[in-house]
Amino acid sequence: MEKIKIVIADDHDVVREGTRSLLERESDMQVVGEATNGEEAIKLIEDLKPDVVILDVSMPRLSGIEVTRRIKSRFPAIGILILSAYDNDEYVFSSLEAGAAGYLLKDVHSREIVEAVRSVYSGESVLYPSIASKVIQRAIGGFVRPTENKLESDLTDREVEVLRLASKGASNQDIADTLFISVRTVQGHINNIFRKLNAGSRTEAIFQGVKRGLISFNDVADSG
Repeated sequence: MEKIKIVIADDHDVVREGTRSLLERESDMQVVGEATNGEEAIKLIEDLKPDVVILDVSMPRLSGIEVTRRIKSRFPAIGILILSAYDNDEYVFSSLEAGAAGYLLKDVHSREIVEAVRSVYSGESVLYPSIASKVIQRAIGGFVRPTENKLESDLTDREVEVLRLASKGASNQDIADTLFISVRTVQGHINNIFRKLNAGSRTEAIFQGVKRGLISFNDVADSG
């Protein structure tokens, strides 16, 4: 079995070591590196090219938000999961806009962290659909602004339709049922969307869709 390669970055030894111990109990996961600050995290990620990175939002030298922004600009396929003690709106939305696939608080149940890593690895948001839709609505309303001129996009009409449904928090199965297509076809559309928008997660693709004028607030306003 090919294992999910993970890098953990947190300046608190207990949190970092505890997270590593938790994940390495899983047969499909391998922690390949640990970092204690943002600069060290970037170097490790560049060298090891993991599948998933777990970042603390507040670290010495570079914040988790800045690490996310730099890594996603160079390695868009790497999934970023923020694990933080803070539920501050600015941290949450800035992290997601920078390209993080999800944001969890450190007091979540251990199984949620394990499942979140698998979700990020598969390109899914770690948020449940009903929560994801509320986060996306608020982010669109307050933090993400479309550009004045609509950016060019080579998404097909069907891909835009899939992206809009995803922005409402719909799962792959929900999208398949709505469009009368198979789940496998939906996954193919989502993979194309990720590639064309240079996105590594649904959340990032939705933010890019808003910026490019493909998704409006009205698209998700009735999803909460």
